[in-house]
Amino acid sequence: MQLPPNQQLAAADRWPLVGERQADPARAHEPWRLCVSGLVAHPRCWTLEQLQTLPQTQRAIDIHCVTRWSKPGARFAGVSLNALLDACAPTANAKFLSFVARSPRPHSTSLPLEDARQLDVLLALSYEDAPLPPEHGGPLRTVVPERYFYKSLKWLETIEVLAEDRLGYWEKEAGYHNVADPWGEQRYIVPDLDPTSYRRLLQRRDFSGQDLLGLQAQGRDLSGLKAAGAKLRDAHFEGADLHNACFDGANLSNAHLDHANLQDASFLDADCEGADFRGADLRGADFSGASLFGATFTPETPEDANQHSARIDPGTRIEARALKQLTPRQQAFVAKVLGRRA
Repeated sequence: MQLPPNQQLAAADRWPLVGERQADPARAHEPWRLCVSGLVAHPRCWTLEQLQTLPQTQRAIDIHCVTRWSKPGARFAGVSLNALLDACAPTANAKFLSFVARSPRPHSTSLPLEDARQLDVLLALSYEDAPLPPEHGGPLRTVVPERYFYKSLKWLETIEVLAEDRLGYWEKEAGYHNVADPWGEQRYIVPDLDPTSYRRLLQRRDFSGQDLLGLQAQGRDLSGLKAAGAKLRDAHFEGADLHNACFDGANLSNAHLDHANLQDASFLDADCEGADFRGADLRGADFSGASLFGATFTPETPEDANQHSARIDPGTRIEARALKQLTPRQQAFVAKVLGRRA
C-alpha cells in the first residue's frame, strides 16, 4: 500500500501504545454512557448495551499516527456516528463536534460537522473481533479515517454539537494541527517567534524549558546546547552541530535531526517519537529512558542506507525496551550496529 509522506509501517502484529493507558480510574465504578448534547433537537444518551443493539458496521481502517508509524487495514466494528447524529438531529447552526473522553486530563478533540459526516466516523466497540482493549480506548472510542490518529479519541463519553470550534487537548496544549491530514503532513502548527527572541535563544544556546515547536535551526553551531525539558516538536536541526547537547526530558517528537552532529548528546527520558536521525552522528549519545516509537535511523530503501544511515557505535546507549519500539527495518539496523539481536 502507499503510505502518507514520511510514515513507516508498524510491525504487522503490533499496535503501538501512545498516550495514557486507561480511562479515569476515579470513575471506574460508574456505568458507561455516551451522550450527545448541544445544538441538537433531541439530546440522547446510550448505554454500551444499547449501542451494541444498534446496527453494527465493520470496517478496515488505516491508522496513521502523528509519530510516523502506520498500521494499515486495522479491523474495527461499532456504530456509525452518522446514525447517532441522525437520531439527535443537529440544528441549523450546528457546525462542529467536540468529542470528550472519560480521562483524568480530560482529553478531547474536534471535527467540523461536515467533515465528520463525510469521513463517516466510526464509534468503535471492538478491534479484530474482540472487545476494544482499555489501553487502546475501550470500551468506546472514535476512529476517524484519513486523519492522524490523535483525532480518534480514546474512552469516548460525550459528543457536544457546537456552533464554533473548540480546540481539543492535543491541538490546544501540544500544538497539533487542527485538520490533521496525513497526506498533507499536517502534524503541527508552528507558532510565531519574533526575530529578536529567536536570535537571543540561539546566542545563549539555552532552550531549557522553552516551547519552541517547529524551531528552524538548520546547520547552526549549537554545540553544548542546553535544552532539558524543552518542547521541540517538529524542530528543524538538520546538519546542526549539537555535539554534547543536553535534551534530557525534552519533547523531540518528529524533530528533524538528520545529518546533525549529536556525538555525546544526552536524551535521557526524552520523547523522540517520530524523530529523524538519518545520517546523524550518534556516537556516544545516550538514549536511556527515551521513547523511540517511529524514530528513523536508516532509510527505508536499502539502496540509500550506506550514504544516509546514522553513525552508531558501542558507546551509543539505546535500551532493549526502546529498541523494540522501532519498526522492523529500523530495529534490525540499530541492533546490527550495536551487536544485539533484533
